[in-house]
Amino acid sequence: MRLNRIFRKEFFITLFIKQNKWHRYSVLGHTLMLVYYATKAKQYKMITAGFLHDIGKPIVAYQGENDKLTGQYSFTHHEEISYQLIKRVPFISDYSKALVRYHFLIRGMEISKRKGYDGRYRRMKRIYDGLEEEFVADLKLFIEFDDRAKR
Repeated sequence: MRLNRIFRKEFFITLFIKQNKWHRYSVLGHTLMLVYYATKAKQYKMITAGFLHDIGKPIVAYQGENDKLTGQYSFTHHEEISYQLIKRVPFISDYSKALVRYHFLIRGMEISKRKGYDGRYRRMKRIYDGLEEEFVADLKLFIEFDDRAKR
């Protein structure tokens, strides 16, 4: 990752100001709220992923024309970028890396199905079907914390 991409103004803006209509808080505030909910529920194994799940957002932040009108930002594929940033870090567990990578998978499948993006939906469904049942249950709980942290 080139440093000039990391130090763009969007990086700092998205860390500290409201992201978009789906988030009440900045990336940093949302992250801290997710960690709070995981801790409150005694889901300590999710804390690392909670801190890292949106680490790619400031890097991919952009404003399309509609975003500029509303003062919001879009973060397309932030979950994969977040995963790419942490995937080679040896002290981060594979479990945390998977939560980071797939934390948007279920919602992405729902969106793709609703919008009729059949190819995208099938690709995501294949990934989802390949996940272990216990992990899927944890992923759904993580997404619940993520959703709560947006409000």
